[in-house]
Amino acid sequence: MITERLFYKDAYLKEFEARVQDIYERDGRLFAVLDRTAFYPEGGGQPGDRGKMIGSGGDIAEVLYTAENGDIIEHELSRKSHIPSPGDKVTGVIDWEDRFDHMQQHSGEHIVSGMICKRFGCDNVGFHMGADMVELDFNAKISAEELAEIENAANRYIAEDHKCISSWPSKEELEKIEYRSKKELDGDVRIASFPGADTCACCGTHVSGSAQVGMVKFLSSESFKGGTRIEVKFGKRAFDHLSMAYEQNKAIGVLLSAKEDRTFEYVKKHMDELSAEKYRAGGLEEELIESISERYQDAGDVLLIIKAESADYVRKLATKISEKSKGCTAVFSGEAETYKYVIAGPENEIPGLNRELTQSLNGRGGGRGGFAQGAVNADRGQIEAFWQGTGR
Repeated sequence: MITERLFYKDAYLKEFEARVQDIYERDGRLFAVLDRTAFYPEGGGQPGDRGKMIGSGGDIAEVLYTAENGDIIEHELSRKSHIPSPGDKVTGVIDWEDRFDHMQQHSGEHIVSGMICKRFGCDNVGFHMGADMVELDFNAKISAEELAEIENAANRYIAEDHKCISSWPSKEELEKIEYRSKKELDGDVRIASFPGADTCACCGTHVSGSAQVGMVKFLSSESFKGGTRIEVKFGKRAFDHLSMAYEQNKAIGVLLSAKEDRTFEYVKKHMDELSAEKYRAGGLEEELIESISERYQDAGDVLLIIKAESADYVRKLATKISEKSKGCTAVFSGEAETYKYVIAGPENEIPGLNRELTQSLNGRGGGRGGFAQGAVNADRGQIEAFWQGTGR
């Protein structure tokens, strides 16, 4: 049983007629095999197609995914839809928006990888097409400035609308062709070429001309296994990303009363001012904590219940008071029946006190040595009653 691959004859074929050859289960999943299909199976870094099969009576079977298994192509079907039977005639309908996105990403990868490999004399050692992002790995160091040059060159090439040429050369013809390949190949080899940019052994589906890739936008790069990993988007993905970035920048400009080409300048100014204010506030906080703790000089055990404050403030306050009071200090911060707490003091007393506190006040917390923190579900009266009950 061999599945005829219609996507190699016409990558733009959205609907086709076929006959169901087999229906079977494996590992709890349901599969259909057709005598011919335009659904592209997962391979070469490109995800498998989705879509539907429509029976002669109008019944619909949802195709969740497509994968290759030897000479046949398996179409995974949803159990929630109508399941056809062997021998049934069906109309396959490709999820075209999904497929065309894959074609844009795959074709864009060819153009970019071809240019990078040619310029740096390197190999594309990794290609992953995710639902949102494409990752490319190269065994060469590539700077941000060099990537910007590649991006400009790739976008010029895309706009020039070079045709994509696919062929199945004979063994003799293949020996005369210079092409990229990510692995050793046996049997018939399919060559996909964007003249002037890339010629590569590839089993995927591609756009008919580079203009249909739309555009390319590199988003990030990092060192990876001695080379470079690049995150990139092509076509509608790139357009949608840039549109999102534009809207975000526009909103920031409105918020800061800044022109769209000066938002970075204004954000930096505000962040510098905020850093200065934080530094000033930190100094005032330290003075306040020192002032409060002075009241408890040699006071022994201390209970302090305050309004909701930051965890960092409560921790500093409890620690400082404990140093001054020479006893156990418990600071509860919150309101109503929800309080966060910090207790500080002698190392031999805090663990036992913390256990009593969490058991009596329906709390959770932990710590070690002379420090513990957590939260309780109790009101102010219950907290005060507990503290008095400890004899402190």
